[in-house]
Amino acid sequence: MTPILIYLLGMAAVMIFVAGIGIFWAIKNGQFEDMEGPAQRILMDDDDPRIPRYADSRSKRQKVDVAG
Repeated sequence: MTPILIYLLGMAAVMIFVAGIGIFWAIKNGQFEDMEGPAQRILMDDDDPRIPRYADSRSKRQKVDVAG
């Protein structure tokens, strides 16, 4: 085995490890929980009082009281 092949295999293993950590971090922090909400919210009017406002996008249990 040539040394460059060993180096490339090691770099590939490190990149796979870092990608795995990134994916598990994203899943744990809720990055994939609401895939359609942000795409639909960009089309809605922000001044519409019928749109509920939430304090934290990850936990939709606490509504923010919007003046108006």
